[in-house]
Amino acid sequence: MSSLHSLLRSLCLLFLLLQFTNADRKQPNIILILTDDQDQKLQSLDYMPLLKKYIADQGTTFNKHYCTVSICCPSRVNLLTGRAAHNTNVTDVIPPFGGYPKFIAEGLNENNLPVWLQQAGYNTYYVGKYLNGHTLDNYNKPLAKGFTGSEFLLDPSTYQYYNASMSRNGGIPVNYPGQYSNDLVANKAYDFLDDAIAAGKPFFLGIAPIGPHSEFQFATLEASAPQYPPRHANLFNTITVPRTPNFNPSTPGGTSWISTLPPLTPEALAYGDTFYRARLRSLQSIDEMIESLTLRLNTKKLLENTYIIYTSDNGFHISQHRLPPGKNCGFEEDINIPLLIRGPGVSKGVSTQKVSSHTDIAPTIMSLALGKNGLDGHGFDGKPISLDIKEEGGSDSVNIEYWGRALPEGDFAAQLFYGNNTYKAVRIMGEGYSYYYAVWCTNERELYDMLADPYQLTNLALPIPSPNPVPSPSSTPRTPSPPS
Repeated sequence: MSSLHSLLRSLCLLFLLLQFTNADRKQPNIILILTDDQDQKLQSLDYMPLLKKYIADQGTTFNKHYCTVSICCPSRVNLLTGRAAHNTNVTDVIPPFGGYPKFIAEGLNENNLPVWLQQAGYNTYYVGKYLNGHTLDNYNKPLAKGFTGSEFLLDPSTYQYYNASMSRNGGIPVNYPGQYSNDLVANKAYDFLDDAIAAGKPFFLGIAPIGPHSEFQFATLEASAPQYPPRHANLFNTITVPRTPNFNPSTPGGTSWISTLPPLTPEALAYGDTFYRARLRSLQSIDEMIESLTLRLNTKKLLENTYIIYTSDNGFHISQHRLPPGKNCGFEEDINIPLLIRGPGVSKGVSTQKVSSHTDIAPTIMSLALGKNGLDGHGFDGKPISLDIKEEGGSDSVNIEYWGRALPEGDFAAQLFYGNNTYKAVRIMGEGYSYYYAVWCTNERELYDMLADPYQLTNLALPIPSPNPVPSPSSTPRTPSPPS
């Protein structure tokens, strides 16, 4: 009998010990900062010293992180669900194939990261841009689910830097003429951070400023350089777009419509440099926000139990491959995007070549919140990103895809007609190999050996020209038809 009592006593002590251990293991706080159209290959991160100080130097930079669709809404849905766009069926920025209405129609409003985090015991907050097509007319039809507190930028003024309209917690939208959008989002993020801290529960805070996205007027469909506050107006006056080998190359490259582009004019190149400087200036307010957030967390003694994840929805090109400002392509400038993470257990001050994509963000966050249990039942296409750079394994490939036409931006965009830009691609890389292969809906192909040709200048999928071509009577170029 005494042995039975001893066994029961031991089991009770073990149970209490486990309960104490679990109670002591606090769920971490998670802050996700999502910029809009921020490049990595054009060196924008080099002009954000506070991002470097507070996140890069205290965390890990993932050099081989990719979006899987280089356009806003499909990429953001990809991030929120951990599923590829061909599985979410959100493939555009506007209805019928994309935007907030498509997100709702596909049942994703009830099945995404903030909803799952609330189910895991988190308070969840979000401020800034959510999805394209989230408007003054439909913001409450229905309300976005999964948020303890929210304040969304709403179309048609989402991309107007000095004329934002926002809805807080589903309330009547408020217009903020004259207030700089990135600063407005930052101040509201600080308010939600205060709310989250006061609540005393683990929290998720998503912050999505529009910088460095183009200024865009829905009424005229005009996209111009991003705006910036007066305090940053005199920065970077001599900085230009990096003159890499693929900068306005002497011979066209790529395939399909890209291979037909003429060289950019001196005026277009100068405009690209002006556009680039505006982008860098628009990022400075976000850089300042990073410092303010970090210092607030440190003051409240929460910094060491908080993950800060910094990324963008897609990349951007300016003058590479003869392209004016824009995105949507499969070139590295458009798909290889920033990802920096700091937090408990994350290696500090290092960078890694581990391959990851936006399908991995949601499973990463869920695993941080709940461990392996956080991965169950969500149908993820991705998997958690290892935050231990010494840990081996992981994927060596990323699915890349796009539907529809490409969308040039800026003053010279109207001079161009972009054809069908629909393609499926795979980016494969690892120790000793690195390739990009794409198949277009036109049946054209691209293949680049990224070790030998990192700037994607030589399309290996093109047929090898004959050394003695025979002239064809039908070789006279036809006058192209006007765009429909």
